[in-house]
Amino acid sequence: MKLYNTPKRKLEEFIPIKKGKVGVYSCGPTVYWNQHIGNMYAFVVWDVMVRFLKYLDNDVNWVMNITDVGHMTGDNVGDADTGEDRMEKGAKREGLTVWQIAEKYISQFKESAELLNISPDVLPRATEHINEQIELIKQIEKNGFAYKTKTGLVFNTAKFKDYAVFAKLDLKKQRAGSRVAVDPEKKQPEDFLLWVTNQPNHIMQWDSPWGKGFPGWHLECTAMSVKYLGKKFDIHTGGKEHPPVHHTNEVAQGYGAYADNTANYWLHNEWLSLKGEEMGKSKANFITIQDLVEKGYDPMCFRYLVLTSHYRKGLFFSYKSLDSAKVAYERLGELIRSWKVSSRSSLSEDKLKKVDEYRDKFISKIGNDLNYPEGLAILWEVAKSNLPNTDKLDLVLSFDEVFGLRLRRYLESESVPGEVKELINKRLEYRASGNFDKADEIRKEVEKKGYKVEDIKNGQRIKRIN
Repeated sequence: MKLYNTPKRKLEEFIPIKKGKVGVYSCGPTVYWNQHIGNMYAFVVWDVMVRFLKYLDNDVNWVMNITDVGHMTGDNVGDADTGEDRMEKGAKREGLTVWQIAEKYISQFKESAELLNISPDVLPRATEHINEQIELIKQIEKNGFAYKTKTGLVFNTAKFKDYAVFAKLDLKKQRAGSRVAVDPEKKQPEDFLLWVTNQPNHIMQWDSPWGKGFPGWHLECTAMSVKYLGKKFDIHTGGKEHPPVHHTNEVAQGYGAYADNTANYWLHNEWLSLKGEEMGKSKANFITIQDLVEKGYDPMCFRYLVLTSHYRKGLFFSYKSLDSAKVAYERLGELIRSWKVSSRSSLSEDKLKKVDEYRDKFISKIGNDLNYPEGLAILWEVAKSNLPNTDKLDLVLSFDEVFGLRLRRYLESESVPGEVKELINKRLEYRASGNFDKADEIRKEVEKKGYKVEDIKNGQRIKRIN
């Protein structure tokens, strides 16, 4: 398995620290607003990676944080500690407390994850790990990487000579273009807050050795990843927006506390875009997975669409592309339904060899920097092959252990209510007599009852509307 390691800027063979065990940490949601499909795109990408690692017989522990304090609205190098805490911004927007905002949008995120079949093993909240963050700061301070200013305790990036290396930052250029520093006591503009003490009106505050305050945003990820995965773990993931600030500062914190980078592989996804621009809350152009469900789309159709993109290239979202994914996904479901009635036949030596070849090709494609589109192409090769249907079914369901498209549900017998069956039979009669207007009225009545009827070559097909 090869992965594109951001700090090395190249593909590297993935070698876990401990054979058969893999620790993965993903930067998760800031729960001040709904998670849109751009956010969920990234989480699907990393969920499939985790499933693939398990498919290769690894015991995987996947940790994804929930940011519910300390994430300021300033995101650029030198001003990531400024602006308004996003949780408080969300609370003001909706007239709720920050705690109510957190609970509301944690629920929305968890619902989105369930709809899309995303399953992190641990979802730690920043506010539930304040003690761990304080202990991390103590270690950083003890090692001489911190100093106090009027705003709080600050990380001294000058003490970490390779600070700019991770994201290949041009600090001189960034300093020249930066705005007037909010804290003139900072030794370097890029120095960042570990603990904030100068905001007495901030709602979420805790006691600490440096005064009453709250943690800087970057701190939680280092503290929680180390708690659940150890001081050195395998893979850290995030979006392409993270290297210049958040992940650069995480790396610095790791060196400040432990004299080492906490993760061996850092992976970053490109964005999902809409109409040629990034989907984002600040632009009010975002769509949630719940929005797609309301429009009648199965969430697995969006998951399928994600699989058609490479994580380092991103995805241009449109309803046209989603409709294409829907057609492909439903076609796959139809094939699975047709295969399940086949009887098992013995495989020739050639066919046995072909099964192994397909499996090897699938592993090879996904293992080449998570190339999901090529892995999906192998799945369709199997579906169109001359293998016996039962073996196609076994292979496709095996591949779905990685893709997570819930294809096994197509093996379940669907019970259609008697009243719906009666309507469908009536519709057939109307169509047979040429009364298509009446048949169309019946079709709409069936849809109101939660089913969709489609005309096929030898009659009708009925499906539940998701």
